[in-house]
Amino acid sequence: MYLASAASHSGWGFHSRAELLNGRLAMLGFVIGLVVEALSGQGILQQLGLAALLPQG
Repeated sequence: MYLASAASHSGWGFHSRAELLNGRLAMLGFVIGLVVEALSGQGILQQLGLAALLPQG
């Protein structure tokens, strides 16, 4: 991996535009996950059918 220069327009590497997009998408995904959980009453593992991984009791 490399750090892209400020003048690079290749779209590859670590640069502020990519980091901002990544952070914004992560925040959006987290909020969507919270909203879906609040509306459905089920956690993410239950929604994916992986409730067997949850502790029973």
